[in-house]
Amino acid sequence: MEFFRNLPLILVIYWAFYVMPMAFDVQFSALTTALVALVLNISAYNAETFRAGINSIRKGQMEAALAMGMSRRQAMFKVVIPQAGRRILPVIASTWISLFKDTSLVSVIAVSELAYTSMQIRAQTFRVLEMLTAMAVLYWLMGYPQAKLVDWIHRKYGVKE
Repeated sequence: MEFFRNLPLILVIYWAFYVMPMAFDVQFSALTTALVALVLNISAYNAETFRAGINSIRKGQMEAALAMGMSRRQAMFKVVIPQAGRRILPVIASTWISLFKDTSLVSVIAVSELAYTSMQIRAQTFRVLEMLTAMAVLYWLMGYPQAKLVDWIHRKYGVKE
């Protein structure tokens, strides 16, 4: 978990595309490589988030629930997990936004194809600025509402100590 969490995503993609085929005799397509790299990177980050969220609940919370006569299972599901969920939700929402942005990074794999296609469109239409502006507006329309939702989640569920 620590290994994949601390590596930049582009390095994980490079490793999955070039090193894994040589080391393990496994060949992935570009899409599979991107998915494997994203899964390794994001799942390691989420595992750390869940561990930190549950470990951030004070030990006294569990002890108080046990003193009230709850079983360990009841205390976990009625006291610890709801509090941990409130702490984890804003971080998971931020992870979603970073995943949305990282998929743009993954598209770097196909830069040569994108450059070739854009040069063909430019040669036919001579409208490069309009095409790039439309792409930027579409990306903004996809990302802005998600970012505002994450802001709302942070305001509503953010833990202040």
